[in-house]
Amino acid sequence: MATDRSSAGDPARTLALLWGLTAEEKPGRRGPRQARSTGEIAAAAIALADAEGVDAVTMRRVAQELGVSPMALYTYVPGKAELLDLMLDTVYATMPRSTPADEGWRARVAAVADDNRALHRAHPWVAVVSTSRPPLGPGLMAKYEYELRAFEGTGLPDVELDAALTHLLGFVQTCARMAADERAARQDSALTDEQWWAANAELLARVFDPERYPVAARVGAAAGAAHGGAYSPDHAYAFGLARVLDGLEALITRQP
Repeated sequence: MATDRSSAGDPARTLALLWGLTAEEKPGRRGPRQARSTGEIAAAAIALADAEGVDAVTMRRVAQELGVSPMALYTYVPGKAELLDLMLDTVYATMPRSTPADEGWRARVAAVADDNRALHRAHPWVAVVSTSRPPLGPGLMAKYEYELRAFEGTGLPDVELDAALTHLLGFVQTCARMAADERAARQDSALTDEQWWAANAELLARVFDPERYPVAARVGAAAGAAHGGAYSPDHAYAFGLARVLDGLEALITRQP
């Protein structure tokens, strides 16, 4: 379960930060030129989260990375909650935006899924942050606009269009979390899935009765042989995306 969530800070201060309406930039306000920009702060925090996970991101740690004091950092960003929103909105703004050769809606929607998968691969921490209340910054709005346009022409009413996008992104996020778990298990054990199963094959043979679980034995063996382990992130994503698109097609074709 996600322990960090977006929009947990002061809404007015967060929106002012994301949309560039900080006090230093308001008309009539003058003061010394700041040594750092919010873009530099976001980049430092994102790099830290990419390398060590979002739990490693603290105001003190980011300040150290930038070579400034923690108190100085607070003159740019109100706190950790607002910093997390700034990080999310920054990666949303820089997410790849594909232009598929096929102009059909399935190709466009698949491209949206692939782009979000690429975002999660580049920034694995994004998948574990709750965004039920998303940061309403320019990066998010541009991302949302791009994603909704993939469904244009399908005939879906606006509410169902939004729900279809939410369903698609939820699938991608689930795949991203499972892929991250698989990578973490591989790193912790220093073994690939195939190596792990081979190392434990003798023990499993002693406790697993294929006559008692015949279907599990048959299917598990087939899947393991095909994937080289119990789980393949790439296969799960490709298979699942095709099913998501099939489900959306059934919904779309029922439109009057």
